[in-house]
Amino acid sequence: MNKQPEITDKTRQTFINVFCDLYSRKPIEKISIQEIANQSGYNRSTFYQYFTDIYELLDCVEERVLKSINEEMAGREFSTHTFQDALQCLENAEEISILKALLGDYGSVHFVERLKREIPFERLIVDFPTNDVLAPYIIEFYISTLISMFRLWIRNGKDLSSEELVKLIDSLFANGITPYHIFGMVNPRRPDSNKK
Repeated sequence: MNKQPEITDKTRQTFINVFCDLYSRKPIEKISIQEIANQSGYNRSTFYQYFTDIYELLDCVEERVLKSINEEMAGREFSTHTFQDALQCLENAEEISILKALLGDYGSVHFVERLKREIPFERLIVDFPTNDVLAPYIIEFYISTLISMFRLWIRNGKDLSSEELVKLIDSLFANGITPYHIFGMVNPRRPDSNKK
C-alpha cells in the first residue's frame, strides 16, 4: 500500500528542516545521515527512500530556494528603488529559513555562485547598458555586494531594520565608505550625523 502524499511530503520536509538546522551550525562534512534520521524521528532506511545521500538533499534544498526566489522576482513589479526590490526578493522568498542556512557561516561558495548565476538580479539595474564591456564587472560587483550585505544582515540577526540596511547600501553605492572610515567620528547608521 502506498503512503499518502501528505505523509511523504511531511517526511521529506522534516528531513529538510533538520538538515538545514544542522547545516546552519556546522559544515556539511560533519553532518551524518544517521544524525539527520535520529533528529527527524526516522531511521536511515527512511532517509534513503527520499535522498541517495546528503549532497542530493543539499541540491534539493538549493533548487527549492532558487525556484522560490525566481517566482518572487517573476511576480513583482519593480520600483526604481532597486536595492530594496532585491532585498525584498531575498527576504520574501518562501524558503527564508533554508536560505539562512545556505548563506550562513557553513554555506558553500557553490550556492552563492549559483544564486548569482541563476537569479536575474541584473534586471534590477535600471537603464543599464548591457553591451558595455564593463557591464559584467559592474553586475558582478553589484550582485556580490548585495548578497554579502544580505548574508551579514542575516548572520547578525537582522540588527538593522530592512529600511536601514537599504539606506546603508544606497549610501555606500552613492558615496563609498568615506563617511564611515573614521571610526568614532560618524554614526554608522547615519552618515550625515556629523553634519551640523
